[in-house]
Amino acid sequence: MQFTSFLQDGHLTVALTGEIDHHCAKRYIQSIAAKIEAYVPAVCVLDFKEVSFVDSSGIAVVINALRSMTQIEGKLVLSGLGEQPMKVFRASGVDKLVQIKEAVS
Repeated sequence: MQFTSFLQDGHLTVALTGEIDHHCAKRYIQSIAAKIEAYVPAVCVLDFKEVSFVDSSGIAVVINALRSMTQIEGKLVLSGLGEQPMKVFRASGVDKLVQIKEAVS
């Protein structure tokens, strides 16, 4: 599990990498929640540009980030989704709950 994050103008961007599955999801959930708690951003962007695969654990990462942002009355945005992650998020209905930018059809 690797990711980078930065805060700029009240927007926290978390750039995720690799495959998001049950091996790393819990650490992603905890790390993203800690960043949101520390910075209290108005918007949190999860950048999936470098993510090659997600399964249901990736859905859990997004839902937990959404829950954290909802608690502070912030907004969650997903960006840079490739074809495979987008299919998973569409099939699960995540695309109805969270704004998705730069989606690949």
